[in-house]
Amino acid sequence: MNIQQHPLLSPSIGTQRQLISLHYGQPGRGEKVYLQASLHADELPGMLVLHHLRPLLAQAEAAGRIQGEIVVVPYANPIGLSQSLLHDQMGRFEFNTGENFNRYYTDFAPAIQAGLAGKLTQDAKHNTHLIREAMQQLLQTRQPTTELESLRHVLMSLAFDADVVLDLHCDCEAVLHLYTGTPLWPQCEPLARYLGAHATLLATESGGQPFDEACGQTWWKLAKAFAGQFPIEMACLSVTIELRGERDVNHTLAQQDAAALYAFLCHRGVIDEPVPVLPPLLHPATPLAGSDSLIAPCAGAVVFHRDVGDIIAAGDAIFDVVNPLQGEVVTVTSQTAGVLYARENRRYATAGMSFAKVAGQVPFKTGNLLSA
Repeated sequence: MNIQQHPLLSPSIGTQRQLISLHYGQPGRGEKVYLQASLHADELPGMLVLHHLRPLLAQAEAAGRIQGEIVVVPYANPIGLSQSLLHDQMGRFEFNTGENFNRYYTDFAPAIQAGLAGKLTQDAKHNTHLIREAMQQLLQTRQPTTELESLRHVLMSLAFDADVVLDLHCDCEAVLHLYTGTPLWPQCEPLARYLGAHATLLATESGGQPFDEACGQTWWKLAKAFAGQFPIEMACLSVTIELRGERDVNHTLAQQDAAALYAFLCHRGVIDEPVPVLPPLLHPATPLAGSDSLIAPCAGAVVFHRDVGDIIAAGDAIFDVVNPLQGEVVTVTSQTAGVLYARENRRYATAGMSFAKVAGQVPFKTGNLLSA
């Protein structure tokens, strides 16, 4: 294993943070896989999963079974890890700007498309190489001016040329679910099977340029731009893996998830071992635009009728909002049939708060499809 240190831009005199990446295998020998955890720094299950994945990778490397390069970033956000307010870790938004740490990553396609037009050929592999060269050149021209920008730049510089990018997150309370690009579902399905995903949400434009989409969208955008002219591969399977809820930080689940990721690496051929049998797919993929967010219409104490993982029919009662002063109970029902894959872990609602998500099969939303 090769350990690399990546200093971030110093935000103030006498202070500087750094990102650490762990590199297994040999670059250029086969596929490159990139895994990171806790980009939202208060989402900790991924950290523990990568902790349990590391010895598996070390054993595979020692036995010469890694047929490519595997890059692991055990914590992707040293800025957010240091942010606490009144004993609560605040790792989703940067204190200085209020920006979500998982937004505003590089949109390569518009910047590199014109320069590629005269270079692409009928050789898809050659085109993949040219596109990655152009992406690298674009990154090399960028000069971050803040610590947050430098963090985004380092993360993208580590991941832009990967064949597989797995970004480990979690929700408030949830069953395991995935987000990925619609054209990537055929590549993602084995991962959903090994992990036992209860939902996979598909989109080509979810809004806000999250990290996984920034890694994958270049390929489907360029494929559309050059359709009928040049073949463009879907050369990066980029997936956000939501590892259940914030409190699901335990060794049993983490070992289970690490084993599932390892099985997927074997399936991809990055690790030269017998490929584990694919488990059944728990639920089919559904459009992110078909995910229904259930909103509290008024303030009060929240009481759930249904648990995460439940199969929901349209019209089912999902939670009550109780106003003890007025003696009123307002019941919120689902307008969508599907899987209740996530819900809020707080139990007091202010008017307009989103408290539950149901993955439905029929798209009905447009615009920004992700929460803040």
